Amino acid sequence: MPPRSGPADAPGRLARRLGTGDAVMIGLGSMIGAGVFAAFGPAARAAGAGLLVGLVIAAVIAYCNAVASAQLAAAYPTSGGTYVYGRERLGPWWGFTAGWGFVVGKTASCAAMALTFATYAVPGPGWAQRLVAVAGVLGPAALNYRGVTKTALLTRVLVGTSLTALAVLVAGIVAGVASGGGAGTEGWTDLGSGGAYGILQAAGLLFFAFAGYARIATMGEEVRDPRRTIPRAILIALFIAVVVYLAVGAAVLLAAGPQRLAGAAAPLAAAVEAAGAGGLAPVVRAGGALAALGALLALIAGVGRTALAMARQGDLPRGLAAVHPRHRVPHRAEVALAVVVGVLAATVDLRGVIGFSSFGVLVYYAIANVSAFTQPASDRRRPRALNVLGAAGCLTLVATLPWTSVLAGVAMFAAGLAGRWLVLRHRSRAVRSG
Repeated sequence: MPPRSGPADAPGRLARRLGTGDAVMIGLGSMIGAGVFAAFGPAARAAGAGLLVGLVIAAVIAYCNAVASAQLAAAYPTSGGTYVYGRERLGPWWGFTAGWGFVVGKTASCAAMALTFATYAVPGPGWAQRLVAVAGVLGPAALNYRGVTKTALLTRVLVGTSLTALAVLVAGIVAGVASGGGAGTEGWTDLGSGGAYGILQAAGLLFFAFAGYARIATMGEEVRDPRRTIPRAILIALFIAVVVYLAVGAAVLLAAGPQRLAGAAAPLAAAVEAAGAGGLAPVVRAGGALAALGALLALIAGVGRTALAMARQGDLPRGLAAVHPRHRVPHRAEVALAVVVGVLAATVDLRGVIGFSSFGVLVYYAIANVSAFTQPASDRRRPRALNVLGAAGCLTLVATLPWTSVLAGVAMFAAGLAGRWLVLRHRSRAVRSG
């Protein structure tokens, strides 16, 4: 079992500098990110107006996952999240599976967020957007390198501006619909028009937007009083995100209707135009850019901490386990991540990775639920039934994602597991021959 606590200045350890408010903001920075500006379009294509039902299903499963993550994080307050929990409760292979899915899926998401930031910030030629996307990676990476308190401070600013932009958006849409604009309740007569499969697929796609509370758990080594702070921060952040997404989802459906929303590349921009509130387009553009930047900032921090934990165990190159002696951050892991994401942002269009990322994160949380199920009564905070519901829900949503996402996800996990088996085999032979 990893140490449940330790001195803040212990060599090779991260410093506990985050309070409850900081942890909540880091979680919100990941959830109130670019997903809200992009996920409603694919969800509407899958389920029409039934995307609201899918949103509720995603929220229920996210709650089960949040309970499991909070319970585990209180018992194992160290960096790594479910990578650590899976190793300790189920075994190294389970932990690796969770960590691999998180690191690979979220690295792709980082590149997607960088490209989304550039698209909103610089409407112009593709080469200019690529340059801005790379700059969008370097800025958050440099800030994360300087210390977690600076990350938390900027995240507060970005979350505040993103929430303000979304509030203006919702108010403008409501005003426009009230004055006769928008689609109103047209197309809402049958919330089940997409069928059970379509609604579940919409839930899986929308789950992409709820996955941010994992960032709180992955930073468990940097939170003060983690047994109290982490559970509170996870549930508070999730509750705020659910309220925001329900309000935004209902507003964009009122404005654009399910059919127009389904065909929109930028669903929130389409919604303000449909509501006759085109003057809010700059607000949507600014909100989208800032939300993508906030999500990127939190993602780099979370992926870096999981990479740190995996490197400590030899599941990634051990050099990535280094902690900066002054800033107390996993600086090598974050630099390596920034390089990989910068290259991806400059060369590949990954804005369509919502389903792929959801696949990896749903598997990650399924393992978290199974891990929480095995905890003894002394560590339990909620009934085991919630762990069963969470694991079953995650696996159900995985199975109903678009087939391309499922195929890419299976290939990603197969490559990672095969790679680990080869590495372990090589190490075993080296030990026997040495």
